[in-house]
Amino acid sequence: MTPIDVRKKLGLKERDKVIFIEVGDNIIFANAGKFAFRNMQKAFEGEAERLGLKDEQEVVDMVDEVRQEMRDKCYPDND
Repeated sequence: MTPIDVRKKLGLKERDKVIFIEVGDNIIFANAGKFAFRNMQKAFEGEAERLGLKDEQEVVDMVDEVRQEMRDKCYPDND
């Protein structure tokens, strides 16, 4: 397998980051962005249901609400 083949298989583009993960006696070489995104998906799996969010719009609304709360907390005099 050539470096070009590896980049294509991992979906790497110029300036993409990679990660090396040690698993036992093996080293896994992966697209860092995709790896991080998969880990994030696993971490949030089931959270929408737990919070009672029924659809994507409710998730978007909740994120907007939390962002506004954070802005209000960090910048209380910025109306």
